[in-house]
Amino acid sequence: MTKKVLYTDFEGVDFVIADMLENKDIKKAITKSNLYRFWKKVVGEKFAEKSKPYSMVGAGVMVIACQNSIVAQELNIQKRMLIEKFTPYLKSLKITLKDLRFDCKKWQEYNEK
Repeated sequence: MTKKVLYTDFEGVDFVIADMLENKDIKKAITKSNLYRFWKKVVGEKFAEKSKPYSMVGAGVMVIACQNSIVAQELNIQKRMLIEKFTPYLKSLKITLKDLRFDCKKWQEYNEK
């Protein structure tokens, strides 16, 4: 005769998700992911195809992978305006963005991800 095992100590999915969201690293990754989704709205259709958020470094510096140096230069000229356009999104996500860095070398790495 086999012994019947009752599984009554399961946690609900809502508790598991809530517990995961308390993890600082997961919170940070979700916040960055949400911020990166706004890139197309901030930069516009033309540059969204030729540049992508790559990473956050230091205290509030976003690295942008650019298809080529021309795109990087154009975006660098618009840097101040881009940061201003990001402001409403940054406030809602409680993120500080102090600078944007445009890097053509990261474009290849981005496309390999």
